[in-house]
Amino acid sequence: MQYSQKVLDHFMHPHNVGKMENPDASATEGSPSCGDQVTVFLKIDKETKIIEDISFLSYGCASNIATASIITDLAKGKSLEDAKKITYEDAMEALDGLPPVKVHCSVLAADTLQTAISNYEIAHGLKEVPNFGKETILAELKKIIYPQVGTDIVTLKMVKYVGFSDGEVLIDMNMMNFDTWRENVVEEINEHLEKYPEVKKIQINFP
Repeated sequence: MQYSQKVLDHFMHPHNVGKMENPDASATEGSPSCGDQVTVFLKIDKETKIIEDISFLSYGCASNIATASIITDLAKGKSLEDAKKITYEDAMEALDGLPPVKVHCSVLAADTLQTAISNYEIAHGLKEVPNFGKETILAELKKIIYPQVGTDIVTLKMVKYVGFSDGEVLIDMNMMNFDTWRENVVEEINEHLEKYPEVKKIQINFP
């Protein structure tokens, strides 16, 4: 697998790594059982809303560590509003790209940063807890990368239908049974949605 020199540098010598004592906010996304997990810690100036300090803990591959490292670099010193604009594409660009099968690592790092910021804003009355619904499900599905091409499954039109009723999520997928990445996508969908207490059951249908 071909990695850029920047990915290797951040993997071998990650920036801002380590657990932060008494953070103002934190978030953990992913799961070690599925291969990747990232925790982000934030220290935020209450007056200016500037991210004064940020650190991370990571469990996973070289890309997972490198993307978490670069995400913390991108966010450090920025206001919350500017940090909320940081995307997984920004992380990939800063690392001079990632192999398609590793794009999901940049999504995980960016997602963890955004969740930590959201947790801070909710805790300090800057935003309300969002209602769970179809929009939430679609937002999570857009974070799931089809490994073969490194693009999310919504953009690729692999998601035909999304429904949510009485705690049950219904998703119709446009993936053939011979698709070698289908099981991987199913695992990612479950991982992204099971963290919500509103979700009691997930039904994924294929042609």
